Amino acid sequence: MPDTSFPQTSSSPILVLNGPNLNMLGIRQPEVYGTETLEDVIELCRRAAAARGREIAHFQSNSEGDLIDRIHGARGTASGIVINPGGWTHTSVALRDALVIPEVPIVEVHISNVHAREEFRRHSYISPIADAVVAGMGSHGYVAAIEFLLTRTVTPR
Repeated sequence: MPDTSFPQTSSSPILVLNGPNLNMLGIRQPEVYGTETLEDVIELCRRAAAARGREIAHFQSNSEGDLIDRIHGARGTASGIVINPGGWTHTSVALRDALVIPEVPIVEVHISNVHAREEFRRHSYISPIADAVVAGMGSHGYVAAIEFLLTRTVTPR
């Protein structure tokens, strides 16, 4: 039975996490990832949450350990997680294991359609534990993920 003793409420912010290289949005392969910057994406997320009277917190790191530490810190402080794990999607069991710790709904987001790209991108360690997966919608995928989380009843995993 999950530990429900932490003070999680639906008014807690949604945590938007971005993994490696996503700080280079708008510069790195714009033909694949578009021309919007990470700051543009975060602003879209803020507006989507604010339209429903909610807030987001956000974090990006090129360091796997830093991202895992931020996930650990989400326990009891976030109502859900939107995560674009970047390249760690396909490689990181440690990230997958960390994502179950906060016991909140999770949406995995990919700007590109990873299923139409290289074979190695078609496997995700995150998808099996995610409540939803959004791929190929560009930056709007983040908005779809936030809207999905805002319609969920927050129940610990």
